[in-house]
Amino acid sequence: MSDQPTTSGWRAHPRYPDPAIETLDPRFEQYRVFSAAVERLHTGCRWSEGPVWFGDGRYLLWSDIPNNRILKWEEETGTVSIYRKPSNFANGATRDRQGRLVSCEHGGRRVTRTEHDGTITVLMDNWQGKPLNSPNDVIVKSDGSIWFTDPVFGILGNYEGHKADSEVEQAVYRIDGESGDASIVSTDAKGPNGLCFSPDEKILYLVDSRGEPNRKILAYDVSDNGRELSNMRVHIDAGPGGTPDGMRSDIDGNLWCGWGMGSEELDGVLVFAPDGTKIGRIALPERCANVCFGGTKRNRLFMASSQSLYSLYVNTQGIAGG
Repeated sequence: MSDQPTTSGWRAHPRYPDPAIETLDPRFEQYRVFSAAVERLHTGCRWSEGPVWFGDGRYLLWSDIPNNRILKWEEETGTVSIYRKPSNFANGATRDRQGRLVSCEHGGRRVTRTEHDGTITVLMDNWQGKPLNSPNDVIVKSDGSIWFTDPVFGILGNYEGHKADSEVEQAVYRIDGESGDASIVSTDAKGPNGLCFSPDEKILYLVDSRGEPNRKILAYDVSDNGRELSNMRVHIDAGPGGTPDGMRSDIDGNLWCGWGMGSEELDGVLVFAPDGTKIGRIALPERCANVCFGGTKRNRLFMASSQSLYSLYVNTQGIAGG
């Protein structure tokens, strides 16, 4: 597959400043770039997820889960091609500290690493002898440890994986960067989903997408040895209809969160200050599932959104490894 970016049919008359970028609190103004607009880079997916930036190659990978493929967008040319198909219904992804792709796969109910020579190493596919549910999103800490969520979403049907029964509780796992040993660090969330660290890695943020009565973003303190979590609290209550999904932190500790549930009022990205205050919004014509920062200065926000991939230049940078 080779395809040029498809942008026709949406926002035929863009304006500066882009009205799709909304300031909800004065603190957001410093992150806006006056002449930067939301750009649709590609469309034609079924459910976009898991964007991850490869700065050394100037390209972005992202998952099209139901189509069982990982797509590649090249910054220099705008060309989109297939990076991997079948992808084992890959979902969330990141890079480790050696630059290797780490992927959550619904199909194999596993977390894998793609080595520099292209071979695939299985990092984890079971807990105490029982298969995982459907690993969803993943991050890598500066000590090399891999943290991922394991909800049941990918085994509920045959659209984003293979329908199966859950044999282990939904949890957040940590894989040690040196020994490879795995441990459960949290079972608090009824639907553990997106996760990220604060810039100093002292806080872990976790989306509970089955929280009651509303979905929530939880916060935990990370222990000094970087192995345990404590002091769980609700950092952000998403409110009625709120749908946080994947998220990343910028260098100032703001959370940029994929959001929406098929309505103009909700679809896009919400930005929260470190104190949990909603400060900005990027309105999109589709629900945004996940985001990452990229570009040569890590100041370009990429947004994997339902059938499309979008981007926006912002006046901040994503944290290293995010």
